[in-house]
Amino acid sequence: MIKKKILIFGASGFIGYHLSKYLSRNRKNFLTLVDDNSRGKIDEDLRKLIKKKNIEFIRLDLTNPKSFKKLNSKYDQLYVLASVVGVNNTLTRPDKVIEINTLIIINTLIWLKKSKIDNVFYASTSENYAGTLDILKNKIPTPENIHLSISDIEHPRYTYAATKILGESAFINFSKIWNFNLKIARFHNIYGPRMGFKHVIPHLVERFYKKESPFKIYGPNQTRAFCYIDDAIIGIEKMMNSKKAKDYIYNIGFDEEVKIEKLSKLVGKFFNYKGKFTKGSPFPGSTKRRCPDLKKSRKDFNFKNKFTLLQGLKITCQWYKKYFQENKKIFEKSYQHPNDFKNIQ
Repeated sequence: MIKKKILIFGASGFIGYHLSKYLSRNRKNFLTLVDDNSRGKIDEDLRKLIKKKNIEFIRLDLTNPKSFKKLNSKYDQLYVLASVVGVNNTLTRPDKVIEINTLIIINTLIWLKKSKIDNVFYASTSENYAGTLDILKNKIPTPENIHLSISDIEHPRYTYAATKILGESAFINFSKIWNFNLKIARFHNIYGPRMGFKHVIPHLVERFYKKESPFKIYGPNQTRAFCYIDDAIIGIEKMMNSKKAKDYIYNIGFDEEVKIEKLSKLVGKFFNYKGKFTKGSPFPGSTKRRCPDLKKSRKDFNFKNKFTLLQGLKITCQWYKKYFQENKKIFEKSYQHPNDFKNIQ
């Protein structure tokens, strides 16, 4: 007997896949997975997942409002994870980041007005805090109740954060008017297997795999707090099912900062790197520090981090090393740091 009907937008992506896999373990859940596969893909992992009896996969373009007609109107939970993310994407095609992410937000909310869904999850980001340290002088770790800010409205780097701030405002105000329960997670540097190649840890792994030497560390003194994917997924489920979690917005991450220099050298050890390290400039527009305050998440739904950075890195590096070995032709081109892009259209 089906206990919950769950709809997940962006199910082929990194967090969407891991969330779908986790929730499908409960055979009383029936999952409808939706993605257009423009960024995620039906690889062997996802192909195995969608063969489960309690899962159906629908390929839809959520930027097209007509696509929503193929969905049912009644679900117990909706997880909105679909969006364009990644520093490289914001720098090379900021117009597409704005267009796609905004259309997904608007189309989903218009559809929700006509649907019968009581519980909605919206995936947001710590990028919404991007300007708080330099401009507003807010403290680190960062709590959820501070003002949101970006440093430069003209810089393409902040287009992703701008769409996520819009998403938070839109989903909160629609939920009040149309009476559905809403939870928003601001993710802080979630990492793990199958996360693509547009984030800091996969970039490092790829460059070490290619034996780059000397190894340049970009923004070595910047700090981040990295959260392993399994911890994040369990946190999402707890947030959605907790009766104590009555606020709209919660941080999901890990509250232990690490310098990018130290992170780079830790990853290098997994690849037995013995060469020299040099220092380079940081990613354009990136913040100096980022670390979440998790007091509210731990109090309201008992959020915990079971994986240390070393444990998570080991699993992640092993997964990517195997992936690179099985897909050698994909990684023949040399790595490009965003500072190397000459023309941003």
